[in-house]
Amino acid sequence: MHVPEDDDYRQTLADREASRVEASAQAKEEVAWVEDLDASGVPARLYIPAGIDDRKPYDNGLIVHLHGGGFVFNDVEVHDAPARRLANRTGRSVLSVDYRLAPEHPFPAAVEDVDHALAWAASQTRFVVAHGDSAGGNLALVGALRNPGLVSALVLVYPFLDPASAFPSYDATDWTWDREEAQWYWGQYLDLASDPSLATHPDVAPLTAPGLGGLPPTLMLTAEEDIARDEGEHLLGVLRAAGVHAVGTRYLGVPHAFWRNEEFAAANDLAMRQTGAFLDSLA
Repeated sequence: MHVPEDDDYRQTLADREASRVEASAQAKEEVAWVEDLDASGVPARLYIPAGIDDRKPYDNGLIVHLHGGGFVFNDVEVHDAPARRLANRTGRSVLSVDYRLAPEHPFPAAVEDVDHALAWAASQTRFVVAHGDSAGGNLALVGALRNPGLVSALVLVYPFLDPASAFPSYDATDWTWDREEAQWYWGQYLDLASDPSLATHPDVAPLTAPGLGGLPPTLMLTAEEDIARDEGEHLLGVLRAAGVHAVGTRYLGVPHAFWRNEEFAAANDLAMRQTGAFLDSLA
């Protein structure tokens, strides 16, 4: 584990704690069952919604949720409230994965944790959904590519995919984050000083990764006021051209992180219900 000793890292720790405190104040819906467990060596939290037989919690599949946060921030506690809503809106059990974070655990630690969590999910059910927002969307996509045939459906919520931050939407200057912040996240996740080729590694930058045409049915949700908007929508076009059953929706008037932000409850409620409808269509 790499633990930097500098003011930037100390600020990272403070920001993580602030996010946990803020998340603890969020309203949390009741679900039928919550359990912290070990998913093949990776800590995770399982949510079973009402209406699911707790003796058969995976009969209609399992959503493996990978949280956003630029590979640096957030955890199962910060995503507790949205994970509960996701379970309730989709009517499916959700496994929220507490993968290792950078800079203490740079690439490929998170990718390897996702491999283990997906394998655990596949040992429980035949219908595994890889679901992620922002950096979690990157990890969900990479997990599906690294484990061909294991994932039955893919749901990507404004995925963070381009280490070059080169798409036109990054030129926006009045949204909730900018190109400089995006590049900081990539710099925490990747040791580019030692290996510049990591910026184009298919497990980091999956937009040009081999195997995209073999992906399962995919739902892409993007936000209008988000610098990561264009890369997600570009990927959607690539998948459709490759013959993947892929559909997408751009949510208008909302920023990055709307999916978990209480301020945009109407939009994230709809996004979660759309996810449920998409998964129902595949059953």
